[in-house]
Amino acid sequence: MAASAHLLLLAKPSTPHLVPAFPRTGSNQHKNARFKCLASQSGFFTRLGRLIKEKAKSDVDKLFSGFSKTRDNLAVIDELLLYWNLSETDRVLDELEEILLVSDFGPRITIKIVESLREDILAGKLKSGSEIKDALKRSVLDLLTKKGNKTDLQLGFRKPAVVLIVGVNGGGKTTSLGKLAYRLKNDGAKILMAAGDTFRAAASDQLEIWAERTGCDIVVAKEEKAKASSVLSQAVKRGKEEGFDVVLCDTSGRLHTNYGLMEELIACKKAVGKVVPGAPNEILLVLDGNTGLNMLPQAREFNEVVGITGLILTKLDGSARGGCVVSVVDELGIPVKFVGVGEGVEDLQPFDAEAFVNAVFS
Repeated sequence: MAASAHLLLLAKPSTPHLVPAFPRTGSNQHKNARFKCLASQSGFFTRLGRLIKEKAKSDVDKLFSGFSKTRDNLAVIDELLLYWNLSETDRVLDELEEILLVSDFGPRITIKIVESLREDILAGKLKSGSEIKDALKRSVLDLLTKKGNKTDLQLGFRKPAVVLIVGVNGGGKTTSLGKLAYRLKNDGAKILMAAGDTFRAAASDQLEIWAERTGCDIVVAKEEKAKASSVLSQAVKRGKEEGFDVVLCDTSGRLHTNYGLMEELIACKKAVGKVVPGAPNEILLVLDGNTGLNMLPQAREFNEVVGITGLILTKLDGSARGGCVVSVVDELGIPVKFVGVGEGVEDLQPFDAEAFVNAVFS
């Protein structure tokens, strides 16, 4: 396909030595054979989403290690409840409230959980420390599943599926996109990356590196300061013409208070929708877990402007603030799709609420 006057289409590297760091096992090859190039058949994206969700359960060890600091912070709960007795209910619950707040569960959620426990204790439903902890875990799991139960990717029924990645500067958008491409490609999907971050000089270079590492094709702007909407539009057109399963669209980082740049996201959303009706299928907001509850104002603004369908929480491996996961879901009712629990290419983990609760409260 010929390049346009404004865009450079980079084909995926043809030499196999460009991706030696990620060897595939025999079982992976079998899975790829099963899922490869089936997007035109009904149910491909449903099966792809199911496969990703199944892998979330098999990746519990990584999730477990990724939330180690949060778990260490909450481990005090075991000691607090070890010698619990009814006469010390108020003191114990006050300390439990403080522990949850330190872990960024948020005041509203914390009060809701603690008061529910208090009612059950006084009603005689909870009679031991272990029963209180089990009830605590159930409360957190209920909060996550009632408001954020659609944690699997919703890729629709038409190819290419289009995923738009948005967020503030430094949150980890480009890295998350690369890791998501790696996971989807290993599950048999044909991936095209779109370098829609046209403001940051090194952004396209960074995404091209990810394209080489994962063996994916990429569309980048040929000219500086090209319109992001134009780049994404051309990428989706190529994805449609050449039979790609998923087009992953990077965008420029922007402060949620910069309304001019926020308006540009609307143009990006409209541009891809003109090429593939109903696109983008997913608009994923990347949030830095280290910011804790400060991520909520960001999420509110992005959601108001473009309508966020899912969240990617990054850098949770370096923070004791895992409770922010619960706060975001409870506040916005938007499901967490993935969590970043490390620097490795496989450390963008599909979010599984039950696995998360077990990881932080074990």
